[in-house]
Amino acid sequence: MSIQNTVSSWEQLFEIAQKNTSARRVRRPGQSPSTAPIPSSLHKLPPDTAAPVLLYRDTNSWCPFCERVWFALEEKEIPFETEFIDLTNKPKWYTDLVPTTLVPAAKIHGELVYESKDILLALEERFGSSLLPDDPEENVVARQLIEDVETSGFLGAGYKFLRESTSDSNELANLQAAFEAKLDEIEQALAKYPGPYFVSTFSLVDIMYSPHLDRLAANLPVYRGYHIKGNERYPRINAWFEAINQRPAYHRVKSDNITNNLLLRRRFGLEPIGNPLPLDAADSQSIQYRAEAAERLSDNREAAIGDILKNSGVQALAVDGDISAVQEAVDLHLRLLADYLINGNGAPLPGGRTGGKNSTDTIVAAVGAIALAYVRNRICAPRDMSAGAATAFRSAADKVLASLY
Repeated sequence: MSIQNTVSSWEQLFEIAQKNTSARRVRRPGQSPSTAPIPSSLHKLPPDTAAPVLLYRDTNSWCPFCERVWFALEEKEIPFETEFIDLTNKPKWYTDLVPTTLVPAAKIHGELVYESKDILLALEERFGSSLLPDDPEENVVARQLIEDVETSGFLGAGYKFLRESTSDSNELANLQAAFEAKLDEIEQALAKYPGPYFVSTFSLVDIMYSPHLDRLAANLPVYRGYHIKGNERYPRINAWFEAINQRPAYHRVKSDNITNNLLLRRRFGLEPIGNPLPLDAADSQSIQYRAEAAERLSDNREAAIGDILKNSGVQALAVDGDISAVQEAVDLHLRLLADYLINGNGAPLPGGRTGGKNSTDTIVAAVGAIALAYVRNRICAPRDMSAGAATAFRSAADKVLASLY
């Protein structure tokens, strides 16, 4: 029996996947992004009531400064709506509205606030569930640490070490030493209070650092051969990573390592010198994340298929200009991927191929290989799905490819 006859329909896949995940997104037909996450607290609003916060953020969910604000909104359980801004073609109304023309910006009860730090502090002033310490002395320490994130030179040292275009070993050693000195300062700051956070409880300080430390920890091994995670020099930073990873809001807003790696290549043209960090085995095998990935793929399949047909190069395999067979092959392989996410157990599929010996089967197999490889690296977390689901998605795509071809 051929694979075509054994793979479930999209409707069946979507129904099963949706039963196994609580993750939901809003479709945005013809817009970028094509879907958007539903804030976890939006259900708190009475019907036909506007959210108290309107967040202006980037379309690709790459901006670390936007992530800070999103993280705080989720932690404080503040209902909010999102307006996505295309950073490559900012609308005039936005550049007229925001003096810096940058993201993020927010309207809080109708009042415009911009710059991520100022938005975070404004949210503290106007909403409960404080993310600053109640103790006055500790509150002062936390506020100073918040200022230090922006002024200590950590961000500049980290990103300069990561992105500086040089092959001079002495210069790279100096950049590394300057960055390590800043990490030493963070290590010392984390030693001031018991527990894994910068102050005695999780706070805005942790939110300020989170997206930047995440991106550097993901990218430095690949582009500089340098590891923060697992580095014995930074036990407190590593304990901080583990503590942050326990927070549900963090998993809603974080990127996965592959998304961070691909961003560096696409936006800055960096070439890797090391291998990507291994996919998280727990995430790749998690039933919850596998179901979320399948639900996202099934629900957003039209946009995914359209993107593959337009941008992956599969159209070159069309016979006599007839794209229908190529489209059917793309559809088949994406359904196979969704089916494996739902019904597979994380192990490789039994050996088998979609193609046979004739030229038509060969083309189907080639289209499938291109489509799966393309969509594996096209997925962007958390734009398309959570980081955990993206990890499950990539792992499943790898195993389907290996098993079929």
